Amino acid sequence: MPEKIKKVLKDLGIGKKIKKLRQEKGLTLQELSEKTGLSKGLISQIENEQVSPPISTLMKIANGLNVEISYFFEQDEPTEKITVVRKNERISSGRRGIKGNINIGYSYELLAHKRPHKHMEPFLVTFEPKERDDVIMFNHEGEEFHFVLEGKLEMIAEDHEPIILEEGDSLYFDSSIPHGFRGLEGKPAKTLTIVFQKS
Repeated sequence: MPEKIKKVLKDLGIGKKIKKLRQEKGLTLQELSEKTGLSKGLISQIENEQVSPPISTLMKIANGLNVEISYFFEQDEPTEKITVVRKNERISSGRRGIKGNINIGYSYELLAHKRPHKHMEPFLVTFEPKERDDVIMFNHEGEEFHFVLEGKLEMIAEDHEPIILEEGDSLYFDSSIPHGFRGLEGKPAKTLTIVFQKS
């Protein structure tokens, strides 16, 4: 795993938070695996901060542990009614995904990680160009909104025709539908993405 991603995971302490919360709730790796549909091995790798989990994976773990996804991004700062994240304070996920050597096809930056107990999680997401057959599909309980800031984007969803979005287009959907994205025309596409987690 690239050192930059290791540092991001360590700084956020996502793996440690997951492990601590799982143990506080008296859940074994097997029980959390059954609740989330994720393998024990993957959960163990995330807890030990060996992989950088994509948003959909964190959503499944959050649902399995009965917390908001924002729980994993909270830092030890006082709760304020207004929080600001400066450009240089964004936290990036890096580009590696479920397994250290598999590229999931997108990276994301956290835009509101300082704010705890929120109902929405905003990100800047960059989708890499790839062949349609190489797109990895994800799903999680909740809803997603995407506004295309740069490039041309294709959304692929189970049992739906592919949707092509250009700069200025927006998309809102039920994220329980298996879905994936790719940049088109050999270039990355960037979106402002807001994820809502159903409780």
